[in-house]
Amino acid sequence: MVQLSQSQDDEIGDGTTGVVVLCGALLEQAEALIDKGIHPIRIADGFELAAKCAVDHLDTVADTFEINPENPENLIEMAMTTLGSKIINKCHRQMAEIAVNAVLAVADIEHKDVNFELIKVEAKVGGRMEDSMLVKGVIVDKEFSHPQMPKVN
Repeated sequence: MVQLSQSQDDEIGDGTTGVVVLCGALLEQAEALIDKGIHPIRIADGFELAAKCAVDHLDTVADTFEINPENPENLIEMAMTTLGSKIINKCHRQMAEIAVNAVLAVADIEHKDVNFELIKVEAKVGGRMEDSMLVKGVIVDKEFSHPQMPKVN
């Protein structure tokens, strides 16, 4: 269960509780089937078939979502909805814009793939959320060797 939750968090970043609850429900049903004498391999095969049926059904009822890097407003609205369940309550739109722009900067739209390893969040103690920004490039975090050195070029 811990590995399942960790995988969910690594891959999606949310929904860990839902995954554990669903897994618990599946294990509960599996226990009842084992008590009836059904072999665990057959139960696992049944879960695989049920998952395939569910995915096939989702393909028939799902709406298509067009991604247009030139007009990311629908992506920003989706990010705002997603961030609504998180800690961020102020600077909601700003954080959504940063997230969308970061993903679009590294996304392979043609293959519908994003390498999240190319995105890094750098937190600075004492800063305000309003100071957050997307930096497309490299951040050099260097301490000043003398307090009277200029902080801006």
